[in-house]
Amino acid sequence: MTYPVPVTEPVELAPETFLVTNMVQLGPGQFLSVNSMLIRGEEPVIVDTGAPMHRELWLDQVFNLVDPKDVRWVFLSHDDGDHIGALHDVLDLCPNATLVANFFTTERLRLEQPLPLPRMIWREPGEYFDAGDRRLRLVLPPIFDGPTTRGLLDERTGVMWAVDSFAALVPEVVHHAQDVPSDLYNESFAMLNSLISPWHQWLDPIRYGHHIDSVEAHRPAVVATAHGPVLTGPAIHDAFDQVRDMAGQPVTDRPRQSVLEELLADLKQPERQP
Repeated sequence: MTYPVPVTEPVELAPETFLVTNMVQLGPGQFLSVNSMLIRGEEPVIVDTGAPMHRELWLDQVFNLVDPKDVRWVFLSHDDGDHIGALHDVLDLCPNATLVANFFTTERLRLEQPLPLPRMIWREPGEYFDAGDRRLRLVLPPIFDGPTTRGLLDERTGVMWAVDSFAALVPEVVHHAQDVPSDLYNESFAMLNSLISPWHQWLDPIRYGHHIDSVEAHRPAVVATAHGPVLTGPAIHDAFDQVRDMAGQPVTDRPRQSVLEELLADLKQPERQP
């Protein structure tokens, strides 16, 4: 069964900071966010560039908020397809923008389409770049599914881009954790974060706990994530605690052949006429 892609509006996270949000409906009452971010500020920063399926919509959303010629920075958290969907469009449309990435992202992406080295800077966790009226610090998120992943902390507003960490489903087009029923949030959080980072089963809880503590020690005021609702207040600490507790635990059960067969059976069903 197929579902329409809901159209959403950008969500203001802090002054001049917007979550650019799109969604995919996985089933009745189950939506997965596909988010990126825009910091409009003195030197506007685009943080990731959406998924290919949302490319045209994403470009409209972002460039209704900022003139492409004003964009000074494009931060690429990593090279997964759902974060680079409009990357080369953005580089073409934003001639004054510098791309912030790292060595391994550059190497991996050049197998498909090379990145413009003269327009790049490379940064690693603990380093930062200045965007005029703010400093943006790179962090290694608690959860990640690729070796190139880097998160971002806006030291001016306290907004943290946690990339794929803290993923969770939502029941409808809502964007904040407090609007998600706790059963759906907790169950999908455990499943999605385990799917993204199955290596948690081999982690030493003490050593991993030190890493989680180091990220939480930045004390973000708002945590935005690519595939989950926005976290504020106590929800931030709760999310850090949930991933902290994943160390050494078995992975959650994955959908298996029976689920594929159900999906195929649904595809064979004729569409109901209204």
